[in-house]
Formats: sequence, C-alpha cells, structure tokens
Amino acid sequence: MTSSSPQQRRGNTRQRIQDVAVELFAEQGYEKTSLREIAERLEVTKAALYYHFKTKEDIIISLFEDVTRPIDELIAWAQEQPRTLETKREVLRRYSEAMAAGASLYRFMQENQATMRELSIGETVKKRLFTLVELLRTEDGPLTDQVRCVSALFTLHAGMMFLQHVEGNPEETRQAALEVATDLITQAHRQ
Repeated sequence: MTSSSPQQRRGNTRQRIQDVAVELFAEQGYEKTSLREIAERLEVTKAALYYHFKTKEDIIISLFEDVTRPIDELIAWAQEQPRTLETKREVLRRYSEAMAAGASLYRFMQENQATMRELSIGETVKKRLFTLVELLRTEDGPLTDQVRCVSALFTLHAGMMFLQHVEGNPEETRQAALEVATDLITQAHRQ
C-alpha cells in the first residue's frame, strides 16, 4: 500500500467537503444548510472543515472554480478561432460536455437562482454566458439567425435543467439537446 502525500489527503478532504456540501444544499437548500451540518455529515470537527473552507460561499466558489475551469478554457480557445460554423459547433459540443461534468453544480445554480445572484460568483456566471452568446451569435445576420444562435446555447441549458427528470439515460438527453442546438446554429449559418 502506498501512502498518499499530505497534499493528496487535503485534496481528497476538500473534494469530500464539496461533494457533501452540494448534497446537503440540494436536500435542504443553501440557506438552510450550516457548516456544522456539513461537518457532521463528514464526521469531522468544524475546525477541520474551517481548515479548508471558512464559509459556505467559499465552498460554492471553490466548486464553481473547479467545475467552470473547462468553460474558461473553452472561451479562451474560442476567442482565438475564426467565427465559423465549425468553431461554433465545437463550442457547443465542448460546452455541453463541460455542463455534463458539472451537472450537480449547475442544478444547484438553477434551483438557487436568488442565492446565486447574491453570491460573488453570480456576476461571473452572467458574464460567462454573455461571452458565450457573443461567440455564437452571427455578427451581421438577420435577427432570426441571431436568435437561433442564442437559442442554441440555451437549448443545452434546457436539456440539462428541464429534462433531467425525463425517463432514460442523462447522456442520451445531453446528446439530444446538443443535436438540437447544433441544428439551430447550422440553420443560422445557411445563406
């Protein structure tokens, strides 16, 4: 048996705290969950929890930063690419995958919109969405095509948020939403 380094153990504890916090936030709501309850569920002291996170917002911010890193990388990549149909399809595909990887956090954000607006990360979420919209939008196309481009992005959100209780495999739902989003972006580029 190999021993893990202190850094690995801290990383595992940090991850466990994040997982338990999101679980409790989903069960009880963000406002009704205390750090004490998170510590109890983890079977650690509040002091041990404080070592990693001082507040619930610190936990959410850390989760948000971990989960959204691929989206930040996607935006940086897309800003360097020509605004072609192929680039926009790739943006949709990668965004869909990033959302699937962070599904629990995105559901938390959807179900706790009022809390998200109050937290410091709320404005960051909004800015990311507006940046993605601008990367997908046709610059000089008809208004209907611009709406199609924006709708493509929100089709991915609808697939994750509003179809989560549809019977079947979540991956099939994600793929179906991606197919519809890709169709919309493709229609917007037919001239």
